[in-house]
Amino acid sequence: MKLYFDLHTHSIMSTHAYSTIEENIKAALEKGLYAYGISDHSYMIKGGANEVYFRNFKAVPTEINGMKILTGAEINILDLDGEMDLTEKMEDALDFIIVSAHTPLLTPGTKEENTECYIKIMQNPRIKIIGHPDDSRVEVDYERLAKEAKRTETVLELNNSSLTPLGHRINARENISEMLKYAEKFGTRIVVNSDAHFSTDVGNFQYALEILKECNFPEELVVNSCPDGLKYVINESERTINMF
Repeated sequence: MKLYFDLHTHSIMSTHAYSTIEENIKAALEKGLYAYGISDHSYMIKGGANEVYFRNFKAVPTEINGMKILTGAEINILDLDGEMDLTEKMEDALDFIIVSAHTPLLTPGTKEENTECYIKIMQNPRIKIIGHPDDSRVEVDYERLAKEAKRTETVLELNNSSLTPLGHRINARENISEMLKYAEKFGTRIVVNSDAHFSTDVGNFQYALEILKECNFPEELVVNSCPDGLKYVINESERTINMF
């Protein structure tokens, strides 16, 4: 399966990543990607970028050497009520939004409470991607998650980084397999992302592709299996309104 874009990538603006945006873009071009997405951590996580950084994305070109450049953020869930470090001005400025749970910020609840939190977040139509819902520290009812994602047209992320030998998310492989099972059952779309923290990992989907093959997951439900799949994950913004 060929994948055409990578939207979950981090630069030195996340401070725990090690490449510049320009280095990441160069790597994406070398991989032959159709589109590349910037998605540094939002401001409440330690070392995250500040709000002004996200609000000034109009300065970033929409295309470089024929590759589309999309500007987004990885937003942090702050509590089980679904509060996030996403301001209204940021929301309006971002081409796409990934929302993820990070245990340094979020104190997980029960499986039911965690699932309800995700469901509440998915009611916002501008939040198109739920990032790496695959860590047993934040237990999830994958049947309910996939069913609600289908209803709200939210895309679930298959995170390549979760599956690497150095991946730190607990039981990620087992959880991803279960997520894919229910995504197939309900016809829920997924997006494969690298979650790169160094430029050489941009566009690296090796482990994600392996598990997709193992699970015999339908290619038509993988949004980045074709360039047009971008329409499922981007919002209308100053930058995207004339991009397509």
